[in-house]
Amino acid sequence: MSALDLHPAPQAAPAWTRIRNHGLTEAKLVMRNGEQLILALVVPVVILVAGRFIGDRISMPLSLVAPSVLALAIWSTCFTSQAIQTGFDRRYGVLERLAATPLGRSGLLAGKGLAYSIISVIQVVLLVVVALALGWHPHGSALAWLPMVISLLLGMSAFSLLALAFGGSLRAEATLALANLIYLVGMAAGAVLWPLAKYPGGLRDVVAVLPTTALAESLRAWDLGQVLWWPVLSLVAWTVVLGLIARKVFKWVS
Repeated sequence: MSALDLHPAPQAAPAWTRIRNHGLTEAKLVMRNGEQLILALVVPVVILVAGRFIGDRISMPLSLVAPSVLALAIWSTCFTSQAIQTGFDRRYGVLERLAATPLGRSGLLAGKGLAYSIISVIQVVLLVVVALALGWHPHGSALAWLPMVISLLLGMSAFSLLALAFGGSLRAEATLALANLIYLVGMAAGAVLWPLAKYPGGLRDVVAVLPTTALAESLRAWDLGQVLWWPVLSLVAWTVVLGLIARKVFKWVS
């Protein structure tokens, strides 16, 4: 009978398991935060309900409000929430400690991306259910799905990279203030809620280049069954530029 080997054999879990576990843990932590829930669900639902009952009076029927709110939800989660969470994780030394574990720096960032992707999917599903209950009838055609899905993925990536650039370079308090300010500016003036066609000519040219505009216009076009490819090109460019910026300015310690 062979002797029982009681020697310790420490071994890190496979990379995907580490990333998955970190992503699920961070998603749970974010969803337990009351402020994050207000941004993620309460504000979008309020706007949906308002669009259902008063949208027609301001030329914003539910057919425009619903896809715009989906863009707003992704904007709030992938940029605002992630920037604030990253800023405070960095301030309290969470990032540098987790980066020193087997998770590693790349695994930590991948886990963050997974966490906010999970939250965004949950948001979209819940908001779609609410919008359908309020009477929304999307007309997305089979051809319109492809550019919309690509824009959705690129928009999440671009907003996340912008969040990492802010949260990884500024003081946590400054990130908190600026992320909320930029969220409000994007919602009010970044064509997230208000269609690009409703802006005056000169301002429209400026607003059209924003990543928030590209994502929202792609979702609104899909809702109407239109195939729109320029948002994809815009978001590809933004993802590359913001990726380079985030790589340059991101710091693991405060």
